[in-house]
Amino acid sequence: MSTIYNIIVFIHIFSAILGMGPGFVLTTVVKSGNTMTELRHSYMIRHKLHIFVMIGGIFLLLTGLAMGYLNPSLFRMGWYVTSLVLFLAALAMGPLVLSPRSKPIKALLESHKGEAIPEEYWRLSKVLFRYENMENVIFLIIISLMILKPF
Repeated sequence: MSTIYNIIVFIHIFSAILGMGPGFVLTTVVKSGNTMTELRHSYMIRHKLHIFVMIGGIFLLLTGLAMGYLNPSLFRMGWYVTSLVLFLAALAMGPLVLSPRSKPIKALLESHKGEAIPEEYWRLSKVLFRYENMENVIFLIIISLMILKPF
């Protein structure tokens, strides 16, 4: 059983690197666009990186729960339960908070003519990026809890 658990821990850590790593740069990637063409290209790259984030996130959740299944004492540890609750909250932010704020940006990118980035984009992206940064802070807290196991 120890070997299976160690394999799951390995997959969990690997998933965190492959999934969360790109997640921390999603906002930065699109901040580099200075024209609509560059901005559209940046969002295309962002979309491709987001696929890694989604796959890594699924594996993180599954392996985290598998570790709890194999070692039920984890469910009595505050750092584990807190991490799980925070992770589920961060996952829920995608469809409930981030998606509704990214749809107008996607529509603007598709419909806007010309190379100048409209002021509306800056207003919309500022709100989206604020929530994305909040989500990144949640992930940093989770990572800290996983490393330190403070309670």
